[in-house]
Amino acid sequence: MTAGPFSCILFDLDGTLVDTAPDLTGALNHVLTQHGLEPFTVEKVRNTVGFGARITLERSFAHYDHPVTDDDLDLAHALFLAHYSDNICKDSQLFPGVMEVLRDLKANGVSMGVCTNKTEHLSIDLLDQIGVASYFDTICGSDTVPNKKPHPDHIYTAISRAGGVCERAIMIGDSQADVEAARAADIPVIVMSYGYTATPASELGADLVLDSFADIPSALAKWPA
Repeated sequence: MTAGPFSCILFDLDGTLVDTAPDLTGALNHVLTQHGLEPFTVEKVRNTVGFGARITLERSFAHYDHPVTDDDLDLAHALFLAHYSDNICKDSQLFPGVMEVLRDLKANGVSMGVCTNKTEHLSIDLLDQIGVASYFDTICGSDTVPNKKPHPDHIYTAISRAGGVCERAIMIGDSQADVEAARAADIPVIVMSYGYTATPASELGADLVLDSFADIPSALAKWPA
């Protein structure tokens, strides 16, 4: 399986590799109910995540016009992470085609990394439990770097840790943060249409939008050198 002109591929995690929305929803609703707020649906959470748990919480409280101080948010964030850590792979699952594509890319010597706004230890834990952590040369979370996506430093660090170079790297994600980070780092970006975004995938400004993870290899093979 060829990756076209690319020797290094970065993947977002939530909404790209793994459908984590059910377990994220459980953690978010655990926090919301502590504040006397109505729970979110899984579908609504799919449109809220992407910039990290803290921002998801801020947006969720804002949805209800529920004022919170920085201290309140710190406590809510800790509560969210504790609940999520205990239930990180309860209902989450790989999107169709992910296992097969990762296996074939790895077998053909393509360097791969995860570049996610989930914290590093939670990302490693999830990917290990779900059975794909070994396919990646690096897993870079929001706390791996001083500046997370959409800052380009996150991209640069992930590429470097994966043993790649920017000139032959590509980002595959699902959200505005992924596209903005890739653009800032001056690398191409593919967006998966099934991911987590309030803005339609076709309007995010990616180089290409795909409906299925299984379509990634053929898309890369046809990519202009």
